[in-house]
Amino acid sequence: MKKLYFFIILSLACTLTSCVDIVERYNFKANGTCDAIYDFDMSRAVAILHNLLSDSVAATPQFAMVKDTVMNLYSALPDSTQHKMGKDETKLAKSSNLAINMNLKQNLMKVSIRHQADTPAELEYYLQQMSKLANYDQLGKQNGNLNMFNAQQLIAGQECYSYQVTSSKFIRIIDKAKFNAFLKKTRSTFAMAKAMLIETPYKVVLNFAKPIKKIDNKNAVLSADRKQVILQTNMDELIQNPNLMNLRIDF
Repeated sequence: MKKLYFFIILSLACTLTSCVDIVERYNFKANGTCDAIYDFDMSRAVAILHNLLSDSVAATPQFAMVKDTVMNLYSALPDSTQHKMGKDETKLAKSSNLAINMNLKQNLMKVSIRHQADTPAELEYYLQQMSKLANYDQLGKQNGNLNMFNAQQLIAGQECYSYQVTSSKFIRIIDKAKFNAFLKKTRSTFAMAKAMLIETPYKVVLNFAKPIKKIDNKNAVLSADRKQVILQTNMDELIQNPNLMNLRIDF
């Protein structure tokens, strides 16, 4: 039963990934640090799941759990996963936090993974390495009838990009070979979502301490003070044109 509520949250995300609203946030500070935040709102997924569950499952104590907490990401992982992790992966997980806001009966489930990078180089390393936590086919063993979370379902998107981050640039370019491999693994999931008329929104928000000088993505929305960039699409559009979420920003 240890950390069971964590397993419940992320196993649901694995099952209903197509109903997850994903927002990446980057808050660049004047002192050179940056807060990188991945927000996953699975409330729509829970609402759909609620209609599919039997009354007996909906009445279980696990489904009645209510959580609003922040914990270290490493401590939230099962012991079996911690033992498999390398030194760099362990350091990465220990320097990140997991925030959970869950009330399944109220169709509420939000998860955030947060990391503060002290330097541009650290941010670049974090973005390139975070997806390595998803290389495990299964984080731990099954608990009851709940499958464990496959981290690939939530953070595999990062594996499809290459990054370059300096004190004055933020660049990310999609690797089409990796993206096509990702699509092969998830094709049925997104096809099901499309058949059910469910969109898979994907948003990137970047906040800067000073006005940016240049941005090369014509779909990006720049704020009046030139300190915020918002780039938004969905998986259907991204499948048609993988370059939509490429970014080159000078600031």
